[in-house]
This record gives sequence, structure tokens and C-alpha cells, in this order.
Amino acid sequence: MSEIGAILLDIEGTTTPIAFVHEVLFSYAREHVREFLENNVSSEAVLEDIALLSQERVAELMRGEDPPPLSDLQSIASYVEWLIERDRKSTGLKSLQGKIWRQGYTDGSLRAQVYADVAPAFERWKKQGWSIGIFSSGSVLAQKLLFAHTDAGDLSRLIDHYFDTNVGKKGEAESYRLITASMKVKTEEVLFVSDVVVELEAAREAGMKTMLSIRPGNPVQERAAEFKAIESFEEI
Repeated sequence: MSEIGAILLDIEGTTTPIAFVHEVLFSYAREHVREFLENNVSSEAVLEDIALLSQERVAELMRGEDPPPLSDLQSIASYVEWLIERDRKSTGLKSLQGKIWRQGYTDGSLRAQVYADVAPAFERWKKQGWSIGIFSSGSVLAQKLLFAHTDAGDLSRLIDHYFDTNVGKKGEAESYRLITASMKVKTEEVLFVSDVVVELEAAREAGMKTMLSIRPGNPVQERAAEFKAIESFEEI
């Protein structure tokens, strides 16, 4: 794959087990959101997250949903829990979760899981001269924290770029065009690896090379046969 100059990776189901994200990270956020809000509600960054959540809630109401109100700290926490239960790719939620997780990574109660092939692959790709980027629905803060506190050590030193949904939705081709421009490489020189076919379709439409990540516990994907599948980064 000498024509590759950069690799772009999803996190959940690609570098990190889905179970860790849903059972550990999401649970931690649910358990600590009320305490976090009480201690940080005066923070400008947290207030910005709450404002964004309020905007997103309006859109949910317009779609006919019935989310909890946002009248006080307790109701905000209930709304956050409501979003987590539905695994919403909410920018406001992801931003707030990243701040909550920072507390856990800092005090040592959280340690991120990555597959055993991830760290060796990162080292190998860097030696090959590839730049490494991450594109996840989780906030850039959450991404940086995860890779800085893995069970394989601090991998953040090997990562050059981080992208979240502020660049666009993961299922839209324009997001990948913007990412390519930011990475300063040609679109056809980027290999995108994800466990979600819809994301691979969008990246392919933008001109990227693609691979489907097959990991234990990943949901079966429709139209998976359209993409080259790998079970380990050792295959890249």
C-alpha cells in the first residue's frame, strides 16, 4: 500500500471494543453527570454544552420525540441520561461526556482499552511515514484522553489529527473531504478504516480508500461484501 500517505480511523469497533465504550465509558458518564454538573455548572465550557443540548432538544421536539425538560441541573442530568440510553450522536452530549471522562482518566478510575494490534500498528505506520488521524462521534477531547490513557500506554504521541462531528456527520461525504483538506493530503492517499458501512460509503464517495473493521462483538453490517474486510491492523 505504498500509495497511502495517511490513515484515518474510527474508534468504536475499530481501535477499541464496543463493549468498553458502552459498558464502561457510558456507564461512567451516567453515574457522574449529576455530580459533575453540580461542581462545574459555572464553567463557560459547560454552559456552552448545555446551550448546545438545548438547541438539539428543540430539534427532537420538532421530530415528535418527548425528551426530558431542561429546567434545572437535575433535569439536565436526566436529559443527558436519556441521550446516553439512546446512543445519540449528539455533539453537545459528546462534548460534555469528554469533560466528565477527563475526571476519571485523571484520577485513574478510567483506563482505555485498545485492541492488542493497535499500538504496534501505530508505530509501524509512523515508521512508514504515514500520518494518523482519528474520526469519531466522540469529542476531540474524549479522543485525546482515550489514546493518552490506554492499557498499552500513551498512544497520543503517535496521532497527528483528531476530528469529531464538528467537521460534519460521519455518514456524509463532505465530512471526509474537509478532513482530507485539514490533513493536507490527497483524498485518494487516505485509507479510512471503520466498522460501519455507511461511514465507509461516505468516505469512498469522497475518494478515500476504505477497509471494514471486523472485530469481536461488532454488529454484522449490510453490504459488507462491498468493502475489503480486515480482522486486525496486522493486515494493513
